[in-house]
Amino acid sequence: MARTLRLTVPQNSGKVRLDKFLCQNLEPSGTTPEKAPEEAWDGDVCAEESKGEEGSAALSREGIKKLIARGLCLVNGTTCTQAAQKLKMGDSVELELVDEESGLVPEEGAVTVLHEDTDVLVCAKEAGLTVHPCPSCPANTLIQRLLFRYPELGAMGGLRPGIVHRLDKETSGLLIVARNEKARLFLTRAFAERRVRKIYLAIVAGKTPENGSCTMSIGRDPVHKTRMACVPVSQGGREARTTFERLWVAGDESASLVRVHIHTGRTHQIRVHMAHLGHPLLGDATYAPAPMAALAPRVMLHAFSLTVPHPTGGEELSLTLPPPQDFLNCLVQRAFETQPLVVTGNPGSGKSLVLKMIARHGIPVISADELVKGYYLAGGEVAQWLCRRLGSDILDETGSVDRTQLMAAFSQSPDVRREVEELCHRLVLGDIRDFFARCQKDGRELAVAEIPLYFECGWHKGRFAQAPLTLGIRAPLATRTTRLAATRNWSEEKIATIEHWQWDEEKKLSACDLVLDNTGDKKDLARRLEEEILPELEQRRRERTTRITDFFRTLWQNAKARREEGRA
Repeated sequence: MARTLRLTVPQNSGKVRLDKFLCQNLEPSGTTPEKAPEEAWDGDVCAEESKGEEGSAALSREGIKKLIARGLCLVNGTTCTQAAQKLKMGDSVELELVDEESGLVPEEGAVTVLHEDTDVLVCAKEAGLTVHPCPSCPANTLIQRLLFRYPELGAMGGLRPGIVHRLDKETSGLLIVARNEKARLFLTRAFAERRVRKIYLAIVAGKTPENGSCTMSIGRDPVHKTRMACVPVSQGGREARTTFERLWVAGDESASLVRVHIHTGRTHQIRVHMAHLGHPLLGDATYAPAPMAALAPRVMLHAFSLTVPHPTGGEELSLTLPPPQDFLNCLVQRAFETQPLVVTGNPGSGKSLVLKMIARHGIPVISADELVKGYYLAGGEVAQWLCRRLGSDILDETGSVDRTQLMAAFSQSPDVRREVEELCHRLVLGDIRDFFARCQKDGRELAVAEIPLYFECGWHKGRFAQAPLTLGIRAPLATRTTRLAATRNWSEEKIATIEHWQWDEEKKLSACDLVLDNTGDKKDLARRLEEEILPELEQRRRERTTRITDFFRTLWQNAKARREEGRA
């Protein structure tokens, strides 16, 4: 059935193209021009679709051009087939709106509808689902699934019946759809007049300011035509305004969670503005550097909150939708810092053996004793310092520290022992901190350091960015004495001296989070490690994950409460 659109060019209007004038006027009757709707282009549903300058959810500009070319438009009573014809004040225009087959095919598929009444639907669009067909994605779209479930949508015609705003294919979240022509026209005007409030959650790179904004105009990238960019108005950019609030930042400042309010609806607005500010969205292969794009499986953007006037004129329709699991998983991954574990114990307890057993499970490890050995070798930091301090006699023929000479020097001068200890401790602490930092960067869940003097050095008192768990290895002094004499040829005097430098075994073990008994053989030790310690560490990891997850879910709840209280 055909309808006729009758319009008169109003006063104070300059010359305007015929197709643009018709596109701006959405009502079938009346003569007041309306602004073209600002659709929420938060991403590229299809790159081909974003090429038009003006858009109308009522009838696209290309659709109007086709009707004009078919001879269905009269200007001052005369047929006009030129879409570019200029109109002047007082001209009358009639356009016959002929329904035609859109070719839109309903498709069965999952769709989550959060609100439904006779005028509107509010859907939870999943990431990876295109909103409506386009040349690069002609099927399996949200609108086709909705058309299968709500066939009355087809009465509005076109390839996007009822769609008044859109979300990027990779963006998840709230999307409102009109169920009839009257509701569609009302919502189109509401978006054009900026009476719709849209709040997004985004995971961006780096540590953002607590609050921020960007007002750079946005237009087509002059070099990469499939991208948008901050472009001056004089070069085709259009007004755009984005404000944001930081909700959370990762401990290593690699990422931030931000709450974003877009005051306009430009193509890729959030992605372009945040990238311009130096904080591109994680997973954004278009606007983020490759390392940041690789930190997430998709663009980490979610349409969290939508407030829109209802077409019936009643109360506003206002909904929130927590982010999906992949969004939460990305946050948990950025928040989950590597768990450092320190293995400690007195001489001969079996610390090094336990460290080797842990390494066999693919867990990264480091040993303070092995680090110190390196410092004492020829060219090592301690070897060089001792040579300057005590002379070359402290070195053996290879240039490494002579341990016998060193122990004699310690006996003669407590100051030398203290100075060597202080130097070694500074070097070891720095190297182990670097080790934990590398494990964090590599995303390792657990990293283990053997530190015999962890408590004696006071390193349990905030010397690491994240407090390590501690695993103490228990073995009675008699057992340890036998082992040290057999494996290291230590005398009772040397054992007593080194034991004296350390905490009493029971005091040290009581300060540990976990204790592993090593009074049996190696097989028994391996069994205890695998049956007692590793499962306990895994359980603690799960508990940490649960705490982190609960923290972010509380953030969603708080953000929703703030919106409902009118303070958002």
